[in-house]
Amino acid sequence: MKDCEYRQIPPGAAAAAPGPGTAASPPPPPAVPPRPRRPRRKWEVFPGRNRFFCGGRLMLARHSGVFVLTLGLILVTSGLFFAFDCPFLATHLTLAIPIIAAVLFFFVISCLLQTSFRDPGILPRATPSEAADLEKRIDSMGTSTYRPPARTMEVVINKYVVKLKYCYTCKMFRPPRTSHCSVCDNCVERFDHHCPWVGNCVGKRNYRFFYAFILSLSFLTAFIFACVVTHLTLRSQRDGFLATLKMTPASVLELVICFFSVWSILGLSGFHTYLVASNLTTNEDIKGSWSNKRGSEFANPYSHKSILTNCCAVLCGPFHPSLIDRRGFIQPDNGSPSSPKSEIPSFGAKTDTSMPGSHRGRWRSGFPCPEAAVPW
Repeated sequence: MKDCEYRQIPPGAAAAAPGPGTAASPPPPPAVPPRPRRPRRKWEVFPGRNRFFCGGRLMLARHSGVFVLTLGLILVTSGLFFAFDCPFLATHLTLAIPIIAAVLFFFVISCLLQTSFRDPGILPRATPSEAADLEKRIDSMGTSTYRPPARTMEVVINKYVVKLKYCYTCKMFRPPRTSHCSVCDNCVERFDHHCPWVGNCVGKRNYRFFYAFILSLSFLTAFIFACVVTHLTLRSQRDGFLATLKMTPASVLELVICFFSVWSILGLSGFHTYLVASNLTTNEDIKGSWSNKRGSEFANPYSHKSILTNCCAVLCGPFHPSLIDRRGFIQPDNGSPSSPKSEIPSFGAKTDTSMPGSHRGRWRSGFPCPEAAVPW
């Protein structure tokens, strides 16, 4: 007999072996390693109701249609003035008219864009760990099981008691002069108001630009109104009033727009001039927080008792950096923007921020004690 050789065939090899009449299957392609995920920036997951542009460098309120209307009215009115009125006035009066109008126009546009696209002073929200720690501290203040602890905190600023409120959205006690904007859903330092005309909140970091915008806009509107009236008067002396209106419809349109807008702009400029001189905000003035009618114990603790000093403190103070770090990268271990954890002050007693050494306490997220909000 012939010797036979036997080989053990592993299980599954028989099914995988191609038959005599079948072609061999191609080998599987090599596994492609997964692409690393692009690191996300904090503005992409920002919890507030804002829109960001240019990689988070510019920010605007989500509902900004009125801002587009404001910008369009300024551009259209100024463009018509430069196209139809300035040539006549420069020829018959002086070349200084278009130069002055151009300087005012560029200053108005610059202040408007600075107000609209700048961070107004948004405070970062508490991280989950910070919020849980603060909740434990608040719960420990309760004296009974049926009465919840008070969500307020009292501090003393320049010998006046200031009550701080707890923000249930941002999970923190708001620093002095801070309020939560219901439109943008953010806590804003030195909150003045939310202005739909500029499409942003007005607060600590953009109030000086807002004030410069409305003040320069009032000058520009009054200047265009006076120049258009002068233009129509000079033409009507030569061609007649009705013929002048028919020949210059653009000037008539400018006249109507400026006439109906100059009064409100001048009134707004005067109101904010009073606020700057008193070192008040629109929010404080409307609520009557520091009204003289309520007695001397409710006097404004932030006022320097001098108009000049108040104006310098509000308009010429240092530029404060943004606290939300919207261009920063999200840490891989958590999917939400984080802020540096710092010591939270105790809530059992009042804090006198006018006493020496009180600057050692720190608020969460790195912003200083209440006395840092007070211009000394």
